[in-house]
Amino acid sequence: MNTSVFENYESNVRSYCRSFPTVLTRAKGALIWDEEGREYVDFFAGSGALNYGHNPDKMKKRMIEYLENDGILHGMDFYTPAKRAFLEYFEKNILEKKGLNYKIQFAGPTGTNAVEAALKIARKSTGRQTVFALMGAFHGMTLGALALTTDRSSREGAGAAMGNVVHVPAPYMFPELDTIDYMERLLTDDHSGAEKPAAVVIETLQADGGIYVLPVEWLQRLRALCDKYGILLMVDDIQVGNGRTGTFFSFERAGIVPDIVTLSKSIGGCGMPLSLVLFKPELDFWEPGQHTGTFRGNQLSMVAGLAGLEIMVEEQVERQVQEKGKLVEAFLREEIAPLDSRIQYRGLGLLWGVDFGAFGKDMTKPLVAACFHNGLIAERVGRDNQVLKLMPPLVIEEPILTRGLELLKKSVREIL
Repeated sequence: MNTSVFENYESNVRSYCRSFPTVLTRAKGALIWDEEGREYVDFFAGSGALNYGHNPDKMKKRMIEYLENDGILHGMDFYTPAKRAFLEYFEKNILEKKGLNYKIQFAGPTGTNAVEAALKIARKSTGRQTVFALMGAFHGMTLGALALTTDRSSREGAGAAMGNVVHVPAPYMFPELDTIDYMERLLTDDHSGAEKPAAVVIETLQADGGIYVLPVEWLQRLRALCDKYGILLMVDDIQVGNGRTGTFFSFERAGIVPDIVTLSKSIGGCGMPLSLVLFKPELDFWEPGQHTGTFRGNQLSMVAGLAGLEIMVEEQVERQVQEKGKLVEAFLREEIAPLDSRIQYRGLGLLWGVDFGAFGKDMTKPLVAACFHNGLIAERVGRDNQVLKLMPPLVIEEPILTRGLELLKKSVREIL
C-alpha cells in the first residue's frame, strides 16, 4: 500500500490519517474497505457528517439524476428548483411539525461558516460584542468560532488574538458551582469585569469536549436567564443535531426554543457540504449581500440533503436512534464498564463516550490503534483526548452495531 505521496506532499496538518494509516477506497452504510480489502465498522461517521451512512442509495440516485439532467450546480443564492424543494420540505416537515418559526440562511459550505454568520447576527441585532461560551466547547476553526472553542491545541494554531468571549465553566465541571447563578452574577455585579453579552453559545451535548450531556433543568434555566436579561440563546447543533441525540434538534428534550441555531454536517445528506443558520424572524437585520460566500448553498448538497430529510421522516430515524441508543448504553453498562472500575461512560442517542481519564496515563491512543487493527474506526476526544467517541451512522443495522461494540470490547480488553 503506497502512502508516500501523501507523506511527501501533504502538509503536517493532516490528522486522522495518522490514526488510521491506510488508503480507504470504498464505503457503504456503516462499513468501509481499504486498498487491501480489509473491512472496517465505522463508528466515526465523518465526525457527524454521515448520519445516513456512506453512499445511501436514495441520495446517490437523486444526485446522479440531477447531474445527468445538467441541473444547476453552482448557484450562489439564485433561486433554483433544488433550493425550493429543500426549503419547502424542511419548513413543512421539520420546522412546522416541531412548532419552530425560523428564517433560514445558507452560509458557506462548512459548520464554522454558519457559526461566523450566527455571531454576526447576534452582534448586529443586539449592538453588543461580547458573547458567553462554555469551557469544553468546540465551535469551529475560523477566528470567530475559534474564539468560542476552548481546545488549547486548536487555539494555539490561530496565530492571532481572539477576544470578545467570556468562557464559563460547563455545569459538569464543578458540581458545587451553580453555573447559571455564576452567569447571573457576571451580569449583575458591577465588579465582575464582564460586559452584557449579545448571546450565550452552547452545544446541548458537548461532543469534542468529551461527550457531556448538559442537564435538561440547566438548559431550561439558561433559557430563562437569557429571557430575563435580553440575551440571545444560540445552540450549535452542527455535530449533535440532525437526529444524533434521538430528536432532530438536540434541544428538543429540554422543551426550549433557541433564538439562533446552526446546522451543518449531515444536513448536507451524505457528506456533501452545506450549512444553515436558523434564527427568529425578528433578528433578520441583514442588508442584501452583507454576509456572502461563493459556495453558499451548494445545489448538489441540497439535492442530497432533501433526500436525507425524507429518510429522516419516512424511516422514523429519530425513533431508530432512541432504540439503538438503548442498545449501546446497555452494552457499555454490562460489557465495557465491568472490565475495569475506572472506566466511565456517558452519552445520548447514538453519541457515546468511554472515558479512560481515571487511569492517569494515555489509554486511548493505543486503544484507537487496537480498534483499527481489529476492524473498528473510532476517534478520541475530550480533555487530554482520553475519551473514545462512539458515533456510528444513525441508520446502522443492529447486527453491524453489535459487531462494532464487540470489536470495541475486544480492543479494550487487549489494552487493559
